[in-house]
Amino acid sequence: MAAPLHFLLFFAVICLHPIVDASPAQSSYLSISLIVPVTKHASSLQYLTKIHHNGIGTGGLLPTDLVVDLGGPFLWMDCGSSSSGRLVSYGSIHCLAAKPTMVSHDHGSRNFLESCNLFTENRITQMGAQGDLVQDVLAIRSTDEDGSVASVSHNFLFTCAPKSLLSGLANGAQGMLGLGRHRISLPSQISSAFHSKSQFILCLSSSNGVLSFGNRPQSSYFGPELSESLIYTPLLTTQSHHEYFINLQSIKINDKTLSLDKSLLSLNEDGLRGTKLSTIVPYTVMESSIYAIFYKAYEKAAMAMNMTRVPNVSPFGLCFSSKGIRETVVGPQVPPIDLVLQSKMVKWRIYGRNSMVQVSNEVMCLGFLDGGLNLKSSITLGGHQLEDVLLHFDLGTSMLGFSPSLLLKQRSCSDLKFDFMPKQSL
Repeated sequence: MAAPLHFLLFFAVICLHPIVDASPAQSSYLSISLIVPVTKHASSLQYLTKIHHNGIGTGGLLPTDLVVDLGGPFLWMDCGSSSSGRLVSYGSIHCLAAKPTMVSHDHGSRNFLESCNLFTENRITQMGAQGDLVQDVLAIRSTDEDGSVASVSHNFLFTCAPKSLLSGLANGAQGMLGLGRHRISLPSQISSAFHSKSQFILCLSSSNGVLSFGNRPQSSYFGPELSESLIYTPLLTTQSHHEYFINLQSIKINDKTLSLDKSLLSLNEDGLRGTKLSTIVPYTVMESSIYAIFYKAYEKAAMAMNMTRVPNVSPFGLCFSSKGIRETVVGPQVPPIDLVLQSKMVKWRIYGRNSMVQVSNEVMCLGFLDGGLNLKSSITLGGHQLEDVLLHFDLGTSMLGFSPSLLLKQRSCSDLKFDFMPKQSL
């Protein structure tokens, strides 16, 4: 049975309004910056942040640790009995925003007052389940133009998922914070709620990092030297993916271009192959045919620098002795890796700090892994390769800005100083 006409008109009208409840004072938030500290969990190698949300009978906000998922579609958590979140109905604008693919025959078979269910996935274990879309208060620490700190509370959308989905997450984590291209991802909701640009900044490290939202320019807290060093490359888009892909054209090792099948590097219409960025994959993973060429080229370049092979340490496929390897400001002096993007002039250079993993005092291994033949993406750049690089995701222009390694300037994402950095964040 087709949806009643008044429901269709209802959807047509509400689609014109923001998906997050607004308040009259929001125009004053145009220049705020929302800061979320990020820490790296030592054993799982996952990146964690802490949010605060309304709790039943607690008289305040409950702290909740979440795993940061760069490509995840939205925030989900195990709400248990603690959340005061209001269930979102199937017939609401919020459900339509979260499930834009709802079709007419769904409307006829569903009660519009039923709860809105979303497929919710632990993208680390690739286990999924239905979750309830809810709206609840999250508190966000913000800064205004003069650097003063305030706490801003707002209604945000997220899903309450079964406890079983927590398997595989870092100890103590209660869900995942999705930053992907989706109408109810945190960047999208913040942009809508606070009338800010659709953008965010991510700076990871082996210990403490930061995630920032809002309109304030990077130079206001990272300094002009860092913000002006950013190089921009297009973010590729597909209709079926909310992850972040870059336009990788070729790979160089020690300035020598690898002979790779360029079709494997290109993102196709189905969102397959291509090169994407991830915070839930610890080390870069390559499709087997790419890895085989990469492996041989790197081994050859390493041997030319008199590096000594040693037995491999799982999960790595290429390990070397650390003895006699000179240490530089950007890590061990090993063959540099260049990711050549939209032109030969635009490249992302990976030095020893981000290419090598120190597995013991005497052994270091190449932090690039063979992912097999059935990868959905040909290359996934993992967290280790993203650390100590300032990343600016400008979703409005679909561009990614990336800095050279901050270590070149003897800085790190772990020691960036923010006078207004709050002790608590979301």
